[in-house]
Amino acid sequence: MLDLQRLRALHAVSVHGTVGAAAVALGYTPSAVSQQIAKLERETRTVLLEREGRGVRLTDEALQLVTTAREVLAIVERAETELEERRGVPTGRLTVAAFPSAARGLLPSVLADLARRHPALDARLSEVDPHLSVDLVAKGVVDLAVAHDWDIAPLPAPAGVEQAVIGDDLCDLIVPEDHPFAGRSAVRREELGGERWICQPPGRVCHDWLVRTLRAAGHEPDLVHQADENPTLVALVAAGLGVALVPRLGRGPLPRGAVEVPLDPMPVRRLYALWRAGAARRPAIAETVRVLQERWPGVSAHGQ
Repeated sequence: MLDLQRLRALHAVSVHGTVGAAAVALGYTPSAVSQQIAKLERETRTVLLEREGRGVRLTDEALQLVTTAREVLAIVERAETELEERRGVPTGRLTVAAFPSAARGLLPSVLADLARRHPALDARLSEVDPHLSVDLVAKGVVDLAVAHDWDIAPLPAPAGVEQAVIGDDLCDLIVPEDHPFAGRSAVRREELGGERWICQPPGRVCHDWLVRTLRAAGHEPDLVHQADENPTLVALVAAGLGVALVPRLGRGPLPRGAVEVPLDPMPVRRLYALWRAGAARRPAIAETVRVLQERWPGVSAHGQ
C-alpha cells in the first residue's frame, strides 16, 4: 500500500522544485520530507530523486508516480469536502497562500477570527507571490489563495479555479519630504518622467505594473533600486534615494523623511480569493472567503 503522506511529499517536491521549498509548503522540515520520500523509494523499490547540482531531479518513474499522486489527492480532497459539507461546519486543515502585504495587513485578523469562531478548523498561512499562488491552487498544493492584480495587468485564473473579489487597495506615490511633489494635492502620471524609481524586482506584479504604466504615459522608467518588501522601498525613499509607488495595505505609518502624494488617477489593485472548483462546497472555503470580505472594509480604511 502506498502511503498518502509520502505521495503528498513527492507531489510537493514536483510542484516546488526542491525538497526545502516542498517542506515549507507542507509545514515540515526538509529532513522530514526527505525521510518520507526515502521510505516511498523503499516501498516502491524505485529511485525517485536524483542529485542534480545542489538540487534534485525527479526520475521518469517519479514523474509517473506524481501523476498518480495528483489523482489520489484529488479523490481524497473530494471525500474530505463531502464529509465537511455533511457536517455543515468548517473543519480540518485549510492551507492559505497570500502575497506579502496581505499576509501582513489582512490575514492575521482573518485567521484569528477563524480560530476564535471555528476551533475545529486548522488554517495555515504561507507567504507567496500572487502569480505563484494561483498556480499552487490549480495544482492542489494549497486550498485557497489571496492574490491581486492591477488594471493593466489582469490576474489569470486557470480552468478549474474559481474566484471572488475581496476589495480594492489604493496605491500612493511615496516621495522624500523635500521632493518638489511633496505637499501637492495630486500628481498626474504624465508628470512622472525623469524620476529615479525604487521598485520590486522584475517578474513581480507591482514591478510589471509600474513599467507598463510609465511607458504608457511616454516615460522610460529609471529603476535605480529594487527590493522585495514594501517597507524596504519606503525606507529607501525616506533616505532620499528615489520615489516609489506603494499600496496602502500593510504599509503602516510612513517614517520620517517620506511623504505620500495621491496620483491622478489613483492606481488601484484588486484583491481576490481563489480556490479549486472541486472544493467550492467546502464550508471552510466559504467561511474563509466570507471573513476575508467582511474584514476588508475595516482593513482598507486603516491601511496606512
